[in-house]
Amino acid sequence: MSVVLTRHPVASAVTANGASAAKERKSFLMSVVSARFVPPGRSGLRTNLGAWLRPLDFDGAKRSYGPIHQYEKGVSIDLKQLERGMRAEDLDHKELLELDPHGGVIRFAGQRALLLDAVAMGLLRKYLVENFGLAAARAVLTQFGFAHGWRMAEAMGAEFKWDSDDDWRRAGPRIHTLEGLFRLEPGSTDPLSKAGSTLVASYEAEQHLLHFGHADAPMCWTICGLTSGYISRTAGKEVYALEDRCLGKGDAACHLLARTKDEWGDERGEELRFFEASRLKECLDVSLRRVTDTLKKTEQKLEAHRRTLVRVAGGGEEPFGIIAKSPPMRQLVDLARRVAKVDSTVLIGGESGSGKERIARLLHDESTRATGPFIAVNCGAIAETLLEAELFGHARGAFTGATHDRPGLFEAASSGTLLLDEVGEVSPGMQVKLLRALQEREIRRVGENKSRKVDLRIVAATNRDLAEAVTNGTFRQDLYYRLKVVELRVPPLRERRDDILPLARVLLAEAALRMKRKMTGLAPATADQLLRYDWPGNVRELENTMERAVALARGARVEVEDLPEEIRVVMPKPVAITGKVRPLAEVEKEYILAALDLNGGNQTHTAEQLQIGSATLYRKLKTYRVDAATSK
Repeated sequence: MSVVLTRHPVASAVTANGASAAKERKSFLMSVVSARFVPPGRSGLRTNLGAWLRPLDFDGAKRSYGPIHQYEKGVSIDLKQLERGMRAEDLDHKELLELDPHGGVIRFAGQRALLLDAVAMGLLRKYLVENFGLAAARAVLTQFGFAHGWRMAEAMGAEFKWDSDDDWRRAGPRIHTLEGLFRLEPGSTDPLSKAGSTLVASYEAEQHLLHFGHADAPMCWTICGLTSGYISRTAGKEVYALEDRCLGKGDAACHLLARTKDEWGDERGEELRFFEASRLKECLDVSLRRVTDTLKKTEQKLEAHRRTLVRVAGGGEEPFGIIAKSPPMRQLVDLARRVAKVDSTVLIGGESGSGKERIARLLHDESTRATGPFIAVNCGAIAETLLEAELFGHARGAFTGATHDRPGLFEAASSGTLLLDEVGEVSPGMQVKLLRALQEREIRRVGENKSRKVDLRIVAATNRDLAEAVTNGTFRQDLYYRLKVVELRVPPLRERRDDILPLARVLLAEAALRMKRKMTGLAPATADQLLRYDWPGNVRELENTMERAVALARGARVEVEDLPEEIRVVMPKPVAITGKVRPLAEVEKEYILAALDLNGGNQTHTAEQLQIGSATLYRKLKTYRVDAATSK
């Protein structure tokens, strides 16, 4: 059966000679055909008819296209042929691609599409491989391809009325060819067939060769996923396409076979796992472990470098990376090593800057959790309203700005150690939540109503007297005893003067290395002043002092004038150094001479400050064989 459309009177009235007239006739006839010949229930017929009509110019020339036959006086349409539905070979990119230059939208097969540079996709592939490894990259690209193929099959099914499901399925390679992903070799069969499909000009193999060179295995992961997704949707069952030959590994062409999971059997079962969502998580876990191992190795190198600095600085190698020459520090290190072997909560006390975090790090490094993360958080530096979310995490929408779920530090420190620094600054309300987390070993994210188990070690540190805070009612007693399973106290630097010079030399070497200056050490007078000072800021103040000295030193040694004023003017104090008690007369002599030097040799002012008579001072100076006549 066929229908002949002749020129409509209205069409004749508006036509004229030339290309514009042909365009008007074509537009008119297409609207007529589309309006009159769409039988009920044939939802793809209008699209098919329009696709066949568009190539015709309606200029009077004789030509045919599919069921459309153009003659001088009109158009003949073979409705029987038209009703057969869409076939794969009917697809043409001119009909599938719609450009809207004003709206900024591109549509392909009725769906919004993007134009992506092949090299950009290759760079994405390179980034994934280099940062997450081959396995994780393959899982991502395979599953991305599967989703793309599945979505394209749905779009093609909705856009066209297909002559058969086989045509719908065979349209997949055709549509992917039109997208520029690859080209089917002439005469190539369906991937589901025994012979499989042969692909040439695979963009993915091309990009892999560009960025990585020849591979040892097939590399068209996205195309395999794409083909699998499309066939699975059209076949109504899970089908997986895999390569057995690939341009990326030096073969003449890429070759795909598509089979069900049962048909593949165990032969390539490991490759099929890349289609599973769990596989991606496994690969990422492996990548994270690799990153963790790399960080551990880097940390070990830094520690080895620090120990080298200790030896070069003359401080002697310390076995645990901590300068511990004084008895109090040696006792502390020994106790910390013993406590590290058990998983108890530890409370570290000590003044600010005394090295509490370094002791916490020692606890972690010497424990069974050494391979896990060590995370330190300063509780006093985080606002009360944010501390709960920082420690326990939050759910999406829990508060303004919470655009996605976020795990807290308790979860981030899983299998490792979490240091709660300045825990004495935590508010009473937060203390209750912290107590529950320590007791139950579980946390609840902000905005969630379910609890999550956590596996970590808690170490707390504070420069406050928590026992006094408990008495004053500012710190919960039950939380105090929960934290104080084992208590360690880091002595201030003034109580371990044997550590001052070894620490100063190490810190001096580190500062010189950072500033790229060559420093040989400390002048004798400088060392004396460092020992005389009380160091209220402890090790942190000593570190800043050495950095300042390196920046200001004129020569290769640190002189007294390179020190801050508060250290330069300090008077000598009687100090009993380990293993040696100095005679009182020696201490007196040293102190009097230092006071005289501080007053520029003025005996009168020196005597007034020492609260002794000028004659007494004169006699003592004469005893010290100092030429009093040269003094003012």
